Amino acid sequence: MTTHVTIIGAGLGGLTLARVLHVHGIPSTVYEAEPSPTARAQGGLLDIHEHNGQPALQAAGLIEEFRGLVLEGREASRALAPDGTVLLDEPDDGTGGRPEVQRGELRKLLLDALPAGTVRWGRKVSGVRTLGDGRHEVAFADGATVVTNLLVGADGAWSRVRPLLSGAVPEYSGTSFVETYLFDADTRHPAAAKAVGGGAMFALAPGKGIQAHRESGDTLHTYVALRKPRDWFAGIDFTDPAAAAARIAREFDGWAPELTALITDGDTAPVLRPLYALPDAHRWDRVPGATLVGDAAHLMVPSGEGANLAMHDGAELGKAIAAHPGDVEAALTAYEQALFPRSAAEAADAGRLHELMFGDSAPHGLIAMFTRHEPTVA
Repeated sequence: MTTHVTIIGAGLGGLTLARVLHVHGIPSTVYEAEPSPTARAQGGLLDIHEHNGQPALQAAGLIEEFRGLVLEGREASRALAPDGTVLLDEPDDGTGGRPEVQRGELRKLLLDALPAGTVRWGRKVSGVRTLGDGRHEVAFADGATVVTNLLVGADGAWSRVRPLLSGAVPEYSGTSFVETYLFDADTRHPAAAKAVGGGAMFALAPGKGIQAHRESGDTLHTYVALRKPRDWFAGIDFTDPAAAAARIAREFDGWAPELTALITDGDTAPVLRPLYALPDAHRWDRVPGATLVGDAAHLMVPSGEGANLAMHDGAELGKAIAAHPGDVEAALTAYEQALFPRSAAEAADAGRLHELMFGDSAPHGLIAMFTRHEPTVA
């Protein structure tokens, strides 16, 4: 009997899984809470890595199409001091080892490569329960239910599927990002555009930082980082965009105006993004008929690996299911045995990276890493 896979969540991990299954002739259905693929913005640039994200796209049969989405020159990176002095300036070397693409375009590529009707939009999960014998019932907010013999939670940080397998709950990392955009930056915000350059820019100090990336066209996408408790951010009225931006910018008093303009001159309201994480070594005992991919399995602070890991998870799970026809438990066991050490190592690396970025050695520890010297973490 052909296994039909039920996937909760139409992010990059769930869609990669569905596509790899389709390549192997295995049907799946993806249930997504959002009402349509364009219901919300899909985030910024992603650098897709040679060792995990690109092999996942290869397994999905989409590597050539992916190359058509790459934004040339965006692998450039630079570090600035708070006064605007350039500390590091590395141009795009043209090797394409970490090509940059827009998340929304990559998601659309995966969606368009699935059979019509694979993704069911507007299906918000309200709960999941075990029926025994590896079967699970998924209940939706509209009152509908489905029963499945193979359930995959690809539903992100606050996964509704995770409680079937694990009691772990994401905890606040102590750092939040505040997200802003500048549009038509070369024309309307030339000083900020010059500071950011052609790719990624970071200006860091202990406990804080301004990071920006040049996206398609001349859009600058900024993530302002602050190591502050949640209560501190609760004291900011984000319903008043100008006041919220001004309050965040005060944490950078004395910094170069071309850097603080990335906050105060934003063309969109600032959006608070608290960073949560699961335990670095998060794992679970084998639960018949269910598993997790992506942030549902190993939510970690941003390190440039999240999307890559989610796609890698999806591809590896899809290949494991194809390699064990009719034996769901063998497939899930093989997948999880590789997943747990891989995700634990990446989570630990992400924590070390954040310490280099926002710890007492910032920015020098991170610059040392970029220049291939041994970083010093205070």
